[in-house]
Amino acid sequence: MSRPPAPATYAQRIAFVCEIAARLHRYGTTAQRLEGSILALSAQLGLDCEPWSNPTGMILSFSDPKRALGASDTTRVIRLAPGENDLYKLSEADRIADAVAGGQMSLAEGHAALRALDQLPTRGFRLMQILAYGLAAGGVAGLWRLPWLDIATATLIGLLIGVLSQLTDRRPQLREASDAIASLVAGLVAILISNLVGPLNLNSVIITALVVLLPGMSLTNAFNELTSQHWVSGTARFAGAVTTVIKLAVGSIIAVTLAQLLGLYPEVRALRPQPDWVEWGALVISAFAFAVLFKAHRRDYPWAMGAAICGYLISRYAGKAWGSEVGLFLSALVMTALGNAFARYYNRPGALIRLPGIIMLVPGSASLRVLMNLASGANSPDSTLLVVLQILMALVAGLLFGNLLISARKAL
Repeated sequence: MSRPPAPATYAQRIAFVCEIAARLHRYGTTAQRLEGSILALSAQLGLDCEPWSNPTGMILSFSDPKRALGASDTTRVIRLAPGENDLYKLSEADRIADAVAGGQMSLAEGHAALRALDQLPTRGFRLMQILAYGLAAGGVAGLWRLPWLDIATATLIGLLIGVLSQLTDRRPQLREASDAIASLVAGLVAILISNLVGPLNLNSVIITALVVLLPGMSLTNAFNELTSQHWVSGTARFAGAVTTVIKLAVGSIIAVTLAQLLGLYPEVRALRPQPDWVEWGALVISAFAFAVLFKAHRRDYPWAMGAAICGYLISRYAGKAWGSEVGLFLSALVMTALGNAFARYYNRPGALIRLPGIIMLVPGSASLRVLMNLASGANSPDSTLLVVLQILMALVAGLLFGNLLISARKAL
């Protein structure tokens, strides 16, 4: 007759919470949601925990409530790179944490299941990511009703940037400059096509080509953290997002300068001739591309795509009726509430609905256009920056009131 497994030790429970916390951070969880998840898991495992998270690491202080005060204090300092959204791994890590906390898995089995998530991406997965870069760029260009040449150019540049992203993932020394290099490539290719093939909506093509790299979600998360009184994390995330926008703008400006030195002056036009059916087709393509880029599991593609389409349509039609800021607010509110309802009903992370639902509303493209226009002297700083702030305030207000409309049972 086999003996029942020995109960997990204090150190083993701490190690598991630290492992889960590091993975949730790595998969793109914001500070307030990460800390809420850590607190809930620690309580289920019989630990007292005081978490402190920021975009580049975290500090976790543990104690055993069954021991004398101060007798079991343990602190872990974990240094981490800024996370990237990975909906599949986020969902799996949440499932594993629930299984361990509920007794369906031992701590050893939980660690083994988490390590299984670290498999290297397959060649097919990498190809899908590259394709999604191109589809996202072409899809957003279609949503903006740009001409066919502009859509084709944005798609081509998006594919090139997808290839570049795969190369920089294998070469860490290029990672710091990858955004500027991608923007430089986008600018040069767009200028060459506008000279050799036909005129383009130049700034719009460059922005749509770079849409995957734009830190609009980071800007929104930064303001959301600041409003949740996570000052350090929100400020650091905001600084990181602004730095990314600056690097993208610098790359584009260098491309224009190099072209002028070579005697290449792009032919620019302002034309948006596409009929309604192009926008509808582009919406489906964009939704699929972002589901792939968020690394959702295939079974979750309908959820992610439906959320992206729903969020865009609410913003579009409510914006037409009551103004763009109201449309953004209502879209963020509805998608946050639906994400919380999804988490309540299916016991899965609401991020599967919330993130795709607001991705096409975030102010990344507006932020980059601000700097590009300022560099060319097209717009005044006051008017352009005000647009970005209005978008951010509308989205953050929607996120806050969406949580009030339907409260979340899961922090994620």
